[in-house]
Amino acid sequence: MEVDEHAIDDGVTLVLDLAETDPFYEKKKKLLKDMGFDLESSVCIKSSSTPDQLKDVLDVLLRRARKLNFNENISKYRNHLKQEDIIDNELSVTPDVLIHYHSCQDFPYKFPVISKSLSGEKYTIKSIQQRLWDEIVERIDKVGRRFSEVAKIVGDSSCEKEKCLLDWGINNGVKAKLDIAYVEGAGRGAIANEDLKVGDIALEIPVSVIICEDVLHESDMFPIFEKVDGISEETMLLLWSMKEKHNNNSKFKLYFDTLPEQFDTGLSFGIDAVMALDGTLLLEEIVQAKEHLRAQYDELFPALSDHNPEVFPPELYTWEQFLWACELWYSNNMPAHNALWPNRRVYKFFKVSLIKTMPFREQCFLSYGNFSSSHLLTFYGFLPQGNNPYDVIPLDIDVVRDEDPEVGPAPCEWSSHMVRGTWLSKNHEIFHYGLPHPLLDHLRRARNSALQSSTLTRELLQTDLDVLRDLSSTFEAMLENLGDEKIDNGEQTSWDVKLATEFKSLQRRIVSSISTSCNTGCELLESEFAKEDRLLNLNHHHDWLT
Repeated sequence: MEVDEHAIDDGVTLVLDLAETDPFYEKKKKLLKDMGFDLESSVCIKSSSTPDQLKDVLDVLLRRARKLNFNENISKYRNHLKQEDIIDNELSVTPDVLIHYHSCQDFPYKFPVISKSLSGEKYTIKSIQQRLWDEIVERIDKVGRRFSEVAKIVGDSSCEKEKCLLDWGINNGVKAKLDIAYVEGAGRGAIANEDLKVGDIALEIPVSVIICEDVLHESDMFPIFEKVDGISEETMLLLWSMKEKHNNNSKFKLYFDTLPEQFDTGLSFGIDAVMALDGTLLLEEIVQAKEHLRAQYDELFPALSDHNPEVFPPELYTWEQFLWACELWYSNNMPAHNALWPNRRVYKFFKVSLIKTMPFREQCFLSYGNFSSSHLLTFYGFLPQGNNPYDVIPLDIDVVRDEDPEVGPAPCEWSSHMVRGTWLSKNHEIFHYGLPHPLLDHLRRARNSALQSSTLTRELLQTDLDVLRDLSSTFEAMLENLGDEKIDNGEQTSWDVKLATEFKSLQRRIVSSISTSCNTGCELLESEFAKEDRLLNLNHHHDWLT
């Protein structure tokens, strides 16, 4: 996304273009068109703009930016909406608050850069820019306040190892506005040691104390890795860490001392937990993930240990140790794709800045990204609190493209379909039912390719009724496969079975909501049919009387 800014009279024009090189150019182009945007549209802000006018401008910018920044199929699929389906622009809208939050995050980093480039321009431009920036920060804070809570510190739980690590980091150039504490209900975490605002640097780490590919070049493993075809940098670091954690003279010993003996993620699920996932797609995902890792391990060992036993001691490179290292890197590494990290050789540090206001002693969190609960459970070992808009049920539906131009457009441009919990949808009326438009559109055209209108005709109502009945049958079968709710036996239940049971309950809730929405939609349509029949009977009765 490009942002251009130039002065016009006493105002500023902002332009957010869709680059033709975007890998999703055609789909984003269609999304923009459906939202009423041109490919190249600009927004003018005058210095005389009122606060309400400024908010309207930001609403437009955010809506367009959301479409330009979507790079995931789920995001694009969910937002392929008709104009009447568009959610409110206020950040306080519960179902899509995270989506708006994501949209706002880009702006704080763009405007400081623009500010520097305009240092020689007239005052009005800077004034408008500052007002827009203030409004952005206010919106971010509005979201942040909904999720803020003072951390409850557990006084009798020790974080001595972690505090030693932080002290070591500070002695080696780390700058931190965070303290380590054991937080009730969350375990160890980082809390703000002063009041922090949006854009503040909470953590600044020199590259010299970061575990990255630089350590590989200093290792006796690197000449061997260079001879291994296709080995990735991540795998090299993973193998390096398996040995380094046992090195008492390691520069990073204090870090390895803070790590658990076992990471409680989905990759460590026992047989009981795996069986508890029966009926969910997560069961297959975890099995496939572990099979993939096992195949990767078998490609490397025992070959590396046989040929280089001094460098890769067999006792340190067992399957169990390899799985531990995989969980370490999946759950603790930080891929950084912002401007600073790829250029760390120039800047020599990595910065973590805040995207929300952080009062004193509030717990700070890193964003895990736009992941489903199944992904977070498998690779991080937890389920998020509240509603996760990225939790979806994928549907395997054949897409048949109609090549006859006289029949109408192809049933759907999407090669896959998905449905999320319908409590997140705002529109449950006829033609919507709380279900995604691309799915309904595909199923309608699959039944009747000649359908072109969304007007209330009996033919379209009957098509929708048939579609909803089919969907209801599909999801009722899914619900049956998930089985009955299991009762938690408290402390007698192992951690992995508890997680599996919670995830299955979440899946059951999503599937149940979809089934309920389908049935409610059927009732709406049957009621509409009854209205038409009554009206028809009245007309017949009137004709008979006359």
